[in-house]
Amino acid sequence: MKSLLVVLCCLTFITLHAQENYEIQVYGSSTMTKGQTMFELHSNYTLNGNMDLINGVLPSNHSIHETVEITHGITDNFELGFYLFTNYTPNHGWRIIGSHFRPRIAAPEKWNLPVGLGLSAEIGWQNQEYAPETFGMELRPIIDKTIGKFYFCFNPVLGFAFQGIDINNTPAFAPNIKSSYSVNARFSAGLEYYGDLGPLNQFEKLPQQNHAIFAVADLYLDPKWEVNFGPGFGLTNATDHLVFKLIVGRKISWLKKHV
Repeated sequence: MKSLLVVLCCLTFITLHAQENYEIQVYGSSTMTKGQTMFELHSNYTLNGNMDLINGVLPSNHSIHETVEITHGITDNFELGFYLFTNYTPNHGWRIIGSHFRPRIAAPEKWNLPVGLGLSAEIGWQNQEYAPETFGMELRPIIDKTIGKFYFCFNPVLGFAFQGIDINNTPAFAPNIKSSYSVNARFSAGLEYYGDLGPLNQFEKLPQQNHAIFAVADLYLDPKWEVNFGPGFGLTNATDHLVFKLIVGRKISWLKKHV
């Protein structure tokens, strides 16, 4: 287990920016249960976004991003995920624009750590008409904690693209934060923050940075289903001003239960 954590840490040198509007999600530390598969659909609609062609990348305004995510639990603390990204942009139609592969590991409960710890690494490609970084990876450390009915999670994401427009050899810092309150066993409400400050050695000026706040709800109406949704508001000129996201997940267990 510790050796796997070391391997994923080494991937710091080949990381990729966050998935922008294709996967708007703060990762918790726990992994998928061994022998269980989660099928998720990420549906994100940009109601008010960029309207200009920038460095060959199509405008995001009124775009629909549909991402299929399939995650399977390999062991009690290790999972593998796969993403297929699709996009609808007015006047350009629906397109499959890329795919990613993601291993993720969590610290075992027997370590008795005061917080949940995890590490995710993601590799893949995207069409250059839809993303300035076309090939690379991301490294996502995960730290979370539940205190009573409150849940806190921090993903200090490091991103480095090695193919695309304006390549920078220094990892970029794209922090994600979530705070939520469990109203009851089936419903929680909270805030999610998504940022992209630019290269670690020289952050972008504030207007060029990406900062967004989402007001979200999480539904657990059935043990097999998970739902996360809410509107997001951009805080800088470089950020899409209004995005609505919806994540629907369905768990399937393949291992037979022994009585």
